[in-house]
Formats: sequence, structure tokens, C-alpha cells
Amino acid sequence: MTLILISGLLVRCEKRSEFSGKRGRLVVMQSSVSIGDPHIVSDSSNRLSIIRTVYEALVGMDEAGHYEPSLATGWSVEPDARTWTFTIRSGVTFHNGEVLTAEDVVATLGRVLDPAIGGAFGTQGVFASYLGTAEIEAIDDLKFRIVTPQPMADLLDLIVAMPISPRNELAKLPGYYVGTGPYRVASHNAKEVILKAHEDYWGEDPAFQEIRFVAESGSAKRVRSLIRGKADIVSDIDVLDTPPIEENASATLHELKSGLCIIFMFNAMEGPCQDRRVRQALNYGVDVDRIIAEIKHGAAAPLNGFLTPHHFGYDPETSVFPYDPEKARDLLAEAGYTDGLRLTFDIPSVMPGEAPELIRMIADQLDRIGITIEVVEHSDRAAYSEMVRDKQIHDACCFDSSPRSTYRVLREKIQSDLRGPWWQGYENTQVNAMIERAAATLDDAERQRIYRRIYAMITEDAPWLFLYRPTRYYGVGSALGDWSPRADGLLIFD
Repeated sequence: MTLILISGLLVRCEKRSEFSGKRGRLVVMQSSVSIGDPHIVSDSSNRLSIIRTVYEALVGMDEAGHYEPSLATGWSVEPDARTWTFTIRSGVTFHNGEVLTAEDVVATLGRVLDPAIGGAFGTQGVFASYLGTAEIEAIDDLKFRIVTPQPMADLLDLIVAMPISPRNELAKLPGYYVGTGPYRVASHNAKEVILKAHEDYWGEDPAFQEIRFVAESGSAKRVRSLIRGKADIVSDIDVLDTPPIEENASATLHELKSGLCIIFMFNAMEGPCQDRRVRQALNYGVDVDRIIAEIKHGAAAPLNGFLTPHHFGYDPETSVFPYDPEKARDLLAEAGYTDGLRLTFDIPSVMPGEAPELIRMIADQLDRIGITIEVVEHSDRAAYSEMVRDKQIHDACCFDSSPRSTYRVLREKIQSDLRGPWWQGYENTQVNAMIERAAATLDDAERQRIYRRIYAMITEDAPWLFLYRPTRYYGVGSALGDWSPRADGLLIFD
């Protein structure tokens, strides 16, 4: 039996000739196919689906979110949670014929950590903030060591997102792509990326001779391509465009409850949202269930905090903020706003695309508890991200939280003594201390217990307006057989 990862979904199909390297072409249609630089920090599933089909990291992740060997066959960590040693898989061949060594890993990580590489939507320098002063050295051809500047029990959360390149090809990036993955880049442009099977792949033989990633911006058009047999898989289908797939016998609709959090981050550095009671009132004053029903047409699930069930340390026992306008008014009065409150919220025009609709409904709901919302809309999404990173927001800003890593979310958005890129003024010294304790705790069960205590505390403090995690829809042609969902939502093929 062959295992094929499709759209972050594990497809299981009997190993027949049509699913071997002789199978021929698989056509994947998504909204964009730009590869960009594989070493910048990005949460674009479109980019990452291609990158992680061509490249591999030292460590992979299974369906349940557990780490597993990839280019590294194993690793060990000293009790200080700072010294990590990795053993490289022997005999791995890059697409250019070179053999992987520890020197390739060291050179690649050096590029990943170079601030000059840049980032997407304000992410430049993120990995450098973790490992920029780490000692990274090759011990021999098949071993290398990382010594981190402080305890880092969740180091693998970073390593899994660092695709390895041959050291002699790094200067050609971006634009010329050489990895170790099951498929190599044959050609690429803004409309189509063609991947060919890597004949010398170290793992199981690639299931397809060729994979074509095709760009089509329209959800309905992607669905029509699937129905007409012009695509084998289509991703990110709007819920309103799903009926034709459900009604077609040759296609199957699958849904995945994502790990993306749609939120508003409050400015706790200055203004009324410094007061926890105001932040709590805003959460009680917004009817998230109605927003999901009317704006997302049911294609989302409410958040009970800053993580989703896909995250390590998520606490399912933490209660969702219920819609309780009376409780909200009481909290506002307790905070001294008996005569009402005026706040200014920033929103982007896109990412999420529903932000303008969201703010209209939220403003209407908050008006009923005495809060008047002024809206500042920003059309330049990249500049908007930089504004948030520079901590220049008004009272709140619409944003998303996408890292699968709980460690990254805490460090980049919550921990006040670090003031990371997306931190907006929330302070809790007890939370800070517990984050540091977790970073030094190698036992997964104990670290998860710490994260769950942190989770409950942060939810109570309400540094964000917790809204929902969207549901993603995929259309899959009948030729691909049985499958089951995988949490990351990427289109990855073995």
C-alpha cells in the first residue's frame, strides 16, 4: 500500500501501475503557484505545498503532529535543553546529483538565519530571533550540533520549517530550486509549476511521474475544472462553491477544520484595552456564533483561546467566551465606562478577505453594549503587516495567527519580556515565567501541562478578541482512492 499526502490529506491507495512512477500526470489547482524563496518564513499554504514537495527538512511531522525522522535519522538533546545533536541520513541525493552532508545543513541554516533573506508580511528575522546567536557546527559528514542561546525544548518546531538545500546552490536562490524531495522543479512561472519525479529519491518511489501545480484564482472556476476532469485536486474551495462537488459522482468533497485563528489583537500598551475588563467585555459583546453563521456560512468553529485543537498544549476544557451583552456592560461599568466607549479598529482589505464584513457586524454588536467603533481600512496588506509589527495599531487590529507551533505563538505574540514581532502590549509576568519554564522542560507530557495552564490564564486575560478557525474545503477526483485528513492542510506528495 502506498501513502500519498494530498492537500495535507493522507491518501491511501493500493500500489498499482497507475499510481507508480508510470502513473503519469497529477494536476493540482490552487489560487496561486508562486514559489518565492523557500527559506523565508511564510504561512502561505500555496507556496508551502510546492516547497515541501520539492524540499525536505531534517525532521518531518506525522498526521497527529508528532515529529518523525526525515533527512535526519535521529537526534538527541542534553538535559540543559540547549545542546542538540542530529544524525544525517546517509546516501541522500539532491536533485543536482550531489550527496547530502552535514555541511549542506550548516550552510542552509546559515542562510535561513540571515536577516538579509527577508520575509513575507513582516516575518523577516523571525527565525534569527530564535537561533541568530546559536552555535551551529558540523561534527563530521553525517552529524551536526546546535547549541541554542537559551533552553529550547521546542527546537523541532523551528527545524521542521527549514528546508535543506545543497550548499553549492544556495547563491542561486530564489529562482533556481534544488532539494532532496520526491519531486524536482522542471519549470515554473506565475501560472504553472511543473514537477518531475526525482528518480534517485532516498524514500519510497514517487507515486507520479509529473505533478502540475496550476494557478486559478477563482474558487468556482477551480471547481469547474475538477468536474470537467481538468484537475485531480482543487484546494481552498469557498463553502458556497461546494454543491457541484457533492452532486458529482466522480468527485469527493472533503473538509478540514484548520489550525488558523482569526482574531483581533488588542492594543494593551495604551488606551482603554490596557484594562483586562474592557478586553473581556469586548469578547462577551461579540456574537461569534452569529458571525460564523452569517459571514462564514457555517464554515468555521469558534475559538476558546489563542490556539486550536491542532496545537500542542491546547486545552479543550477552557470555555469559549459566551455571547453575554449584559456581562459585557457590567464589565465596562466596572472599568469606568458607564457612558460608553469609543474605539478605533484597524482592518486589512484582504487576508482575511472577510475582514470588512467582520468589522461591520462586530461594530453593530458592540454598539448595543455602548461601544462605538471607528474603522480604519488598509488596502496594502504587506504594509498593514509591517504596521502591526511596528506596534502602530489603534485600539485593535484584525489579524490571523497561523504557526502550528505553540512555542512560536507564545514567543512572537504573548511573551512581554521579549516583545516579539506581533506582541501588542499584553503583560503577565506569571505567564512569562511559565513560558520560560516550558522552554526548559524536555518531557513532553509535563511541557504540555504547563502550556495548558498558560492557555487558561491567557484566555482569561483576553489579549485578543477570539473569533474562529475557518473550515477548508478540498475537491478530489475519484482516481485518488481513500484518504483521511492531515492537520497542516498542505498538498504534499510522496
